Amino acid sequence: VFGYNPRGGFMVLEGRVALSFANIGLIRRSSGELVLNVDSDTILASDVVRKLALRMQDDEIGAAMGQLTASNRNATWLTRLIDMEYWLACNEERAAQARFGAVMCCCGPCAMYRRSALDLLLDQYETQFFRGKPSDFGEDRHLTILMLQAGFRTEYVPDAYAATVVPDRLGPYLRQQLRWARSTFRDTLLALRLLPGLDRYLTLDVVGQNVGPLLLALSVITGIAQLALTATVPWWTVLTIASMTMVRYGV
Repeated sequence: VFGYNPRGGFMVLEGRVALSFANIGLIRRSSGELVLNVDSDTILASDVVRKLALRMQDDEIGAAMGQLTASNRNATWLTRLIDMEYWLACNEERAAQARFGAVMCCCGPCAMYRRSALDLLLDQYETQFFRGKPSDFGEDRHLTILMLQAGFRTEYVPDAYAATVVPDRLGPYLRQQLRWARSTFRDTLLALRLLPGLDRYLTLDVVGQNVGPLLLALSVITGIAQLALTATVPWWTVLTIASMTMVRYGV
């Protein structure tokens, strides 16, 4: 389709490269004032571009994301749970963050950026390293943090729908979550510097995102140790884990 459109084009990459490297190359080859990032397995609703562009009319907004759903929701029990998780992440977590002008991660499957803001950040974005090597994960969260660091707002548009393929087996899902957790913990160091200039709710949100999983891991380890050493069921630990889960997904 784009091969016959003089406004379209392709960039062919040799070998495996970080997604941020591909994004930067395409951004520098394009010319529009707004840049839409879409994953290859994502299907956009027909009005997504219009709705995101309308929100981006405010020059103070550097990025905006749409609402994500699972395109393969009915495949397995896991995809149905992930679809529910996406709804909660978008319509509770991101919506609450947007209320205070700072969505902490404009998710890669459907996010629109302002070119003038990107031009200020590309050099920092390009030099994203993790443990001495170019980072190949969490590019969407990192770019969002850079946007906030530069003084731009980031927004969530709940009626801009995008459906993306989610893992239908537990193994791939856990590997995906591990990548996302690594990017969350890594970019928290950047986010902490922003918090004094943001609403106090966002401080609570960022702290909860990082402390919660650590407390959960500690509870699991404590429960396993009690079961192994005393042969008794750690009901208090089970109750704690259940309570933390309900707080995480119900607040």
